[in-house]
Amino acid sequence: MNNLSQKAKPKLNITTKSLSRKQIIISIGSNNAEKVMAKANIYISNINRLLKRVKSEIFVDYICSNNKRLVITTNKVAAISDLNIIKKYMKNLNNVDSNSIMNLRLL
Repeated sequence: MNNLSQKAKPKLNITTKSLSRKQIIISIGSNNAEKVMAKANIYISNINRLLKRVKSEIFVDYICSNNKRLVITTNKVAAISDLNIIKKYMKNLNNVDSNSIMNLRLL
């Protein structure tokens, strides 16, 4: 028998100084949030395509809805230019009232 197979596996202790994911909060009406969530996978792909065109280093992981707001989670902290791309895309959605999209902020 091999002694290695009898030893317990070492535990990994991983720590980070900051969050590994960043969130962008968009204030939006609850009705519009439901409309966005219905097609969230399409919107994620389109936003990522736009960010890739401008050679941004961020990409959207997922979108979730939380009480009259959307939370867009990205891989890194978004720059102002990235926020503007996301805001412009969200305001141009056909099924969402663009006036309901009030502001974007990082969390």
